[in-house]
Amino acid sequence: MSGSAADRLRRLRWVLTALFTVMNTIGLVVFAWLVIREDGEQGTQRLDADLKLVTSAVSRQITFDGGNIGTNLVNTDELNNSCPQFAILPGGARQFRGHLSNKICVDVDGAVLNGLAASAVSSGRVTVGFQRAVDGGLVRVRVEPLLDPARTYIGAVVAVADTTDVRASHDQLVLLVIGGCVVLIAAMGLAGHQLSGRAIRPAAAALQQQEVLLAETAHDLRTPVAALRALAETAARNPHERADLLPRTVRLAARMGGIIDGLLMRARLAAGVEQLAIQPVWLDQLVQGVVEETPTEGAQITVTAAPTMVAADPTLLQRAIANLVDNAVRYGRHPGTEAIVHITVAGGTVTVADHGPGISAEVAEEAFDRFSSTGGSSGLGLSIVRWVAQEHGGTLAVYNSDEGGAIFELSLPVSRPPGTTAMAAR
Repeated sequence: MSGSAADRLRRLRWVLTALFTVMNTIGLVVFAWLVIREDGEQGTQRLDADLKLVTSAVSRQITFDGGNIGTNLVNTDELNNSCPQFAILPGGARQFRGHLSNKICVDVDGAVLNGLAASAVSSGRVTVGFQRAVDGGLVRVRVEPLLDPARTYIGAVVAVADTTDVRASHDQLVLLVIGGCVVLIAAMGLAGHQLSGRAIRPAAAALQQQEVLLAETAHDLRTPVAALRALAETAARNPHERADLLPRTVRLAARMGGIIDGLLMRARLAAGVEQLAIQPVWLDQLVQGVVEETPTEGAQITVTAAPTMVAADPTLLQRAIANLVDNAVRYGRHPGTEAIVHITVAGGTVTVADHGPGISAEVAEEAFDRFSSTGGSSGLGLSIVRWVAQEHGGTLAVYNSDEGGAIFELSLPVSRPPGTTAMAAR
């Protein structure tokens, strides 16, 4: 299967939705077919019961006088004036005057009725089935042969019932069942889509976490890799400076390893398999070290710091501050000018101010969203800073200064040891 992992997951969701919907649709269609068939059979059974009542009652009321039959009792019975209609016909067995019920419920050809009576007389069996009326409509008929006292078939009683009402009721049920099936299939499709989404949610979350981890790795390693390259190029051009550049190179390599360790730890934290390595950290010293290792790219960076101790994970905190400094150096400048960045550390708050174009109020919050940035970057840097702040019970705020430029404030809970209240400028 081609495509990215996210595309494959989306296709898998649609496949699961289709399977869920198809399987339930098959069961629903089978159930609907059984309901429709049962309703049709019940309608036919009701017609047959009415027809049997007529033929049985009429057969018992016929009298025999020699070779003739008497229908006096039939004439006075209420069946003679109601539906289903009936006829007493000789069917070719013996000649006698036939009898038709007074009420004609449906017009059926007499030749058809005679033919049915003749068939019943010749076979000696009750016949039940469908026939066509004169107008082409469907009727239900029951033919019961007549036996005289000598046990000879002399004719038949033919009862005819109109199926219009039964078929109309059945057709209405069919429409209701079909409409209900369509609605249920649509509902099952939506339910299947929701259930399949829940089923693949852990895989999607793991995939998203993996993609974020890779993106953040590339983002955070970009700055130290560039600095490491600059040091290597400087050492190659100036062999006499290698002794001075080597310690910085080692520190950068260690920082890169720390970034990777921090990313892996964040992944484990997100998975719930590890806790933050909280310990006392001198915030002013950590900020000073990050600034020394950050390539200035022609920027002017000043630091004013007071001794401040916080309880934090040093690897993650170093990473967050490095992102703030890198963001100010890259985007805190006007076109054609160098960046001017001032960093203040006091009371558990790191303030990074630049002299760039600032940030508009309507997109200030969006600047913290992952993969979203107003400066053309991936937006990961600030989202990482906010995540680190939140994990330590702190906050990240951004606003514009009156003189121009953006100000970012990373605030963390202070953990002050005794004797660290004096201010120091660096």
